[in-house]
Amino acid sequence: MQGWFKVILFWGVLLSGVLPGSGADLLTVCTYNVENYLDAPVSGRKVKPDEERAAIRANLLAIEADVVAFQEMGRESALLELRSSLAKEGLEYPYWVHTKGWDTNIFLAVLSRYPIVREHRHENLSYLVGGRRLHMSRGLCDLEIEVEGRYRFTLLNCHLKSRRPIGIADEADMRLEEARIVRKIVEDRLARSGQENLMVLGDFNDLKSARPVREVKGSGKGGLIDLRPAERNGDSIPASNPRYDPPHVTWTYFYGRDDSYQRIDYIMVSKEMAREINPSGCYVYAVANWALASDHRPVVAQFHIGDR
Repeated sequence: MQGWFKVILFWGVLLSGVLPGSGADLLTVCTYNVENYLDAPVSGRKVKPDEERAAIRANLLAIEADVVAFQEMGRESALLELRSSLAKEGLEYPYWVHTKGWDTNIFLAVLSRYPIVREHRHENLSYLVGGRRLHMSRGLCDLEIEVEGRYRFTLLNCHLKSRRPIGIADEADMRLEEARIVRKIVEDRLARSGQENLMVLGDFNDLKSARPVREVKGSGKGGLIDLRPAERNGDSIPASNPRYDPPHVTWTYFYGRDDSYQRIDYIMVSKEMAREINPSGCYVYAVANWALASDHRPVVAQFHIGDR
């Protein structure tokens, strides 16, 4: 299945001149770390400046996603301000969720054009590291969305522990335990019916080969497929080594201290949901002066509406 999917995705990149956005039979989903989208200062974090908010809106207006999953959203009022501002500019999201976690500064959120028919807020998830009880800082946003009454999918929006060192435990160990929590929920969802349209997306704060990312992805029958969206810049050269991915531009995050560009934001789907993927609608949104909005770039995936 994965080999088949990579072939399809490769040809989808060749068709990357197709304009983004949803058609009548297409569902577009976006994940976006909006870097401290705050409407009030808190714990040393400043209010998001107006020009940065405007840049966020410009990106979202260009993408026109049906569902947007946010990381580093501020309090509920910040989400509602963004929702209201987008509506004034012609992009309306009737449905929304704001998920709290152990962190009281930044949160997870979702805006949707389609009804959210089930919501499970995992706001008090915990784990052990070195015998010490710790909490998943941003919780986990767990939703089921119904699209036009004929397609349903589960969306898990997550923001794993950053790579910033802290004194209480090793940050890599913390991130791995959080990834294991996500994986357990994925396995529970897939075991519920044997077949389920399921998507895990968000800021995993680690590279493809790292243990936390591999943990979330899983393997075998319950393994998820990493969509690996890339810039729509015309790249079509295949990988020089069949074990590697093609050399397309997939980075999602700029780390200024190391002057590095990395892919740490992901969209992964179950094998069932992969059947509906529209490869030409999967991309990393690239625009001039992208960093005005956030240190992350939006990642987009598109699906045909209806089980295949």
